[in-house]
Amino acid sequence: MKFVSLLIFGLAAAVANAAEDPKECEVCVKVMDDIRASLSKEDSKNKPKIEAAMGEYCANKDNKLTAREKKICYYIDPIKRDVAQPFSLGMPSLKVCKRITKNNPEICTVKFPVKTENMEKKDLSKLRVKQLKQILADRGVDYKGLLEKEEFIKKVQETEHLAGGDEF
Repeated sequence: MKFVSLLIFGLAAAVANAAEDPKECEVCVKVMDDIRASLSKEDSKNKPKIEAAMGEYCANKDNKLTAREKKICYYIDPIKRDVAQPFSLGMPSLKVCKRITKNNPEICTVKFPVKTENMEKKDLSKLRVKQLKQILADRGVDYKGLLEKEEFIKKVQETEHLAGGDEF
């Protein structure tokens, strides 16, 4: 009986891990994937070369990085060695990001902005109020006094012009 209950518990834990949020640590994962793509297979096992690749990526010489990617670079710069260790072992990007989140909990809080310019009202109505509040907060819009979901949707549509850039 104990074995069966442990087996069920193990399966439940496995299902819970598989159902994680796909947007978890999304910016960090993108940065790690970009760094990994810039390395050869041999270099991806060499810690000093991984650290050099991180420095080169974060130097942003061609101005391709968004503000959120620059923020991740700012966070990982002081802990390059801690990032290079699991990276050199071939650990997946999401696990690397989760591991370095122990050093700096803000790493996984950086998210890409929700694109709303092409969303219709019916698409916005599928979002939760919490997500609508986050969109408004990212735009710097005050939403105090709004109670109904429809009011939040209307405010998101009215402030569409504030969603322009990716800068903070």
